[in-house]
Amino acid sequence: MNAGLAQAGSVVQRRPVPAITLIWALVAVLLAALSPGLTQRSFPDVDDALRLVQVRDLLAGQGWYDLHQYRLTPPEGTLMHWSRLVDLPLAAAIALLSLAMPVGDAEFLAAVAVPLLLLLGTMLFVGDLVWHRLGRLPAVLTLLAFVLVPVLPGQFQPMRIDHHAWQVLSVAAALWAIFRKDPQRGGAIAGLAMAAGLMISLETIVMAAGFAAVLTLRWLLDPAQRMWLVRYVQALATGLVVLFALTRGLPDLAAHCDAISPPHLALFALVAIGASLLAVPAHLHPAVLIGGLGASALCGIVVIASTAPACLAPPFAGLDPVVQKYWYVLIAEGQPLWRQPPGEALPAALQCLVAVAVAAWAALRGAVQHRVFWRDLAVVMAVAALAGFATQRSLAFAGLVAAIPLGWLAAQLIARWQATPRIGPKLGVAAVLFAAFLPGALVGPLLGAAGVQDAGASAAPATTTQCALPANLRRLDALGSATIFTTLDFAPLVLAYSHHGVVASSHHRAERAMRDVIVAFTREPETARAIVAARGAQFVAICPSVGDAKVYRTVGGTRSLAAQLAAGTPPAWLERVDVGAAGGLMVWKVVPAR
Repeated sequence: MNAGLAQAGSVVQRRPVPAITLIWALVAVLLAALSPGLTQRSFPDVDDALRLVQVRDLLAGQGWYDLHQYRLTPPEGTLMHWSRLVDLPLAAAIALLSLAMPVGDAEFLAAVAVPLLLLLGTMLFVGDLVWHRLGRLPAVLTLLAFVLVPVLPGQFQPMRIDHHAWQVLSVAAALWAIFRKDPQRGGAIAGLAMAAGLMISLETIVMAAGFAAVLTLRWLLDPAQRMWLVRYVQALATGLVVLFALTRGLPDLAAHCDAISPPHLALFALVAIGASLLAVPAHLHPAVLIGGLGASALCGIVVIASTAPACLAPPFAGLDPVVQKYWYVLIAEGQPLWRQPPGEALPAALQCLVAVAVAAWAALRGAVQHRVFWRDLAVVMAVAALAGFATQRSLAFAGLVAAIPLGWLAAQLIARWQATPRIGPKLGVAAVLFAAFLPGALVGPLLGAAGVQDAGASAAPATTTQCALPANLRRLDALGSATIFTTLDFAPLVLAYSHHGVVASSHHRAERAMRDVIVAFTREPETARAIVAARGAQFVAICPSVGDAKVYRTVGGTRSLAAQLAAGTPPAWLERVDVGAAGGLMVWKVVPAR
């Protein structure tokens, strides 16, 4: 009997999937309980709403390669930079579920289930990695840390159907793969995972470079490990070419700077060719290796510089100054960590720094058999932390990796707590554990005591504003089919919950239309009238409590169109239309000029 129990325990130890799945179920229930818009079926972010619009259009027959959103900046529409890789699972889930229920319910269930299933996949990759490398308890604590690390939980909450969770999953898959035993298979899986991540969004390029740095370090320290990098860059380049052909193809060969395009493909192909040639000799001097890899990358950069020089600058460097000032710099998730409220920035920074320090310490002083693992993880963690500090939404990558050293640290502290009989050391261990996992609980009071302002949470998203709720927006359908001139943050919700078109939304490829919207709402009504007429809008609508509507009133002052509309004193060329909506939704019909 004892032998049978031992064998069963051994099987559980080798197969962690049931335990990981149970932890995922607990985390999923917690995320669902904490999702504020779930009962109202509202999205956490306006990008999630527009993603659903893209999926609906695909299901309605829009071409696979046609990524235009035709109700955005009609009649020509706006070519989106989003990937069909994200649309496809949602479309498949909705199509399947709609066979058994109304389409609206199918969309809701798919929007709840898909993010949570992506969380399951992410937890399986990370949990399996830690379980087999560090043990069962660190793996369990790592997965529980998922709900306490920066930004990560929010990317997997129900209704969060935009692309960010897919990016995190691709990073988790690559992280799992680079610690496999077989460099041929592990490198290839990591490369394919990052190819998918890059096709979904170029934001993962820093993490792709981070994995390449780890594998290059392995090659430098041991030439016998060179196939890790070779297979990684080969699979990365090949995967990008294949996925580009499958999701963008010949219809769109333009040199876009905000998504993978032919110049980027050339860069990755040249790096892959260079690494493959450098791997032919069994041994290379480190300087030759670094110089050869650098020359390969430089050749790719030259290709980009000669075919798409604008792509060498940051993605939003060329934005219209008005759009840059009154839209881009106000998007918190796209800004560096040091521009966030201190009450959010400091806890996130502290957790990242603690995770880097723990991984570095374990690489230098930890168990000998685990030092290589910790060395590589410390490099990835440092890269992820730098990415998160540079762009707040990239903290999700840092949170993913940070969960591992934090989970391991928690296991060590628990063991220390159990081993000491004295209450003083026990309290000290508990305090360290609390500070590592809940730094916000300490930082908030300290900032308050120091008199630091704006230490609270960010403003509520536009989707949770009462006049932006689906029930209110559906009342717009009573207006007939029209183009509505509204604010950028409110526009995606109009698209998602009505059949109208909008002039612009918070999506930078419609830059000229975005500028027109900002100028119209921040200037006097007569200037706005000319812009509204030029854009062919039949109605003007605002939700005064949505963030950018407040910005326009502040910027334009009391004489601005936004301020006059919010005050209920519209110009004569606008006629109030009562759509019966609650919560402050205001609509006017444009009176044609005589």
